[in-house]
Amino acid sequence: MLRRWVPLLLGLLVAGLLVLPASGQAAGQVFLLRLQGPLTPAMAEYLDRGLGLAARESAEAVVLQLDTPGGAVDVMNRMVQSIRASQVPVVVYVAPRGAIAGSAGTVLTLAGHVAAMAPETAIGAASPVGPSGEDLGETLEAKAKEIIKATARSLAARRGERAVELAEATIEEAKAVSAAEALEAGLIDLVAEDVPELLERLEGFEVEVAGGRRTLRTAGAEVVEIEPSLVEQLLQALTNPNIVFLLLAIGVQAILIELSQPGGWVAGTVGVICLALGAYGLGVLPVNWFGLIFIILAFVLFILEVNAPTHGALTVAGLLSFIAGALILFNSPGTPEFQRVSVPLVVVAALVMAGIFILVLAFALRAQRRPAATGAEGLVGQVGTVRTDLAPKGTVLVAGELWQAELEDPAGKVTAGAQVEVVAVESLRLKVRPRSRPG
Repeated sequence: MLRRWVPLLLGLLVAGLLVLPASGQAAGQVFLLRLQGPLTPAMAEYLDRGLGLAARESAEAVVLQLDTPGGAVDVMNRMVQSIRASQVPVVVYVAPRGAIAGSAGTVLTLAGHVAAMAPETAIGAASPVGPSGEDLGETLEAKAKEIIKATARSLAARRGERAVELAEATIEEAKAVSAAEALEAGLIDLVAEDVPELLERLEGFEVEVAGGRRTLRTAGAEVVEIEPSLVEQLLQALTNPNIVFLLLAIGVQAILIELSQPGGWVAGTVGVICLALGAYGLGVLPVNWFGLIFIILAFVLFILEVNAPTHGALTVAGLLSFIAGALILFNSPGTPEFQRVSVPLVVVAALVMAGIFILVLAFALRAQRRPAATGAEGLVGQVGTVRTDLAPKGTVLVAGELWQAELEDPAGKVTAGAQVEVVAVESLRLKVRPRSRPG
């Protein structure tokens, strides 16, 4: 009886072993990177790090969830090159609802091996502008447009003639379209509600990467989100014009405090660090450098007020110059809205700076008018404690130091522990008298 079942059991065992590797095989990994905000060098570093990690881990794909109003052309070119050089398929996904792939983000979306969008998103308006958001001159604008259009054509060529025409229109005419319109024109490959739906829709999708043709196996894949590092987050924050303005304001105020109260190091160190971080942001943001002249002028006026007080006249002039400089620096006509500093923030920060500066100036003036309180002369009027009996000579403890002392009244006597008041200083000896007790 047992012998009859042995072949059957062995057959079931072998069949199970053959099936287990296929059914028990772990699903691949899909790395998710979130690119939100203007395209900056810090964001490019984040992208490079994510793509490198995905390559080392042999990820099935990398999803770039994109929501950007645009950014500098050189940063865009660097990120496009990184995507096109990746041997791991890159899916650029404009999401969530309400997100945009504006300006340079349009070209970045086309660079993906797969381009996708969520419903109620937009793409386009990729016409180039100057570093401060201003319109370019006719010749320079024509050159910039032709270069970006050539890049867009090469990226959209595999998507068909309508896609190429729409890609050129986003640059030539600053045209923007919805996700549905982009899909209809073939500018993107699909529309998906969220990342899980996107991965389901990508199952079996064939793409051409740097290493050859790949077929995506993303259904049921494990999504691994790559968070920006602390340094990347800091550098990204330094591209926020409001933060850069606050760093400049704090840095200037800290330096002024150090100049008005020399001898310390905390305020000066804080000021230098803030100004250095602010300078990095100024190097990344599109700013009008004419505004920097007003900020430097404000700094000079504040220093003059500290060294030669004019009862607030230079302070008011400095504050007005600082406000004008901040507004010109970041809020020039043509500057994109997302790169502007908040006007209420500028006014409030200037008022706070004025309050602090006036307070510091008041302390400085009070210190200048105060009688000298250094050296031996500073001991006159201070109260000390008798250490050895004064009859009439002895020792007293004044201002933490032990002094030889002599009573003002040669016939007097004061016992140890009593308090005396310094009335004069003669060489290294104090003249004292018993301290009169109140009431």
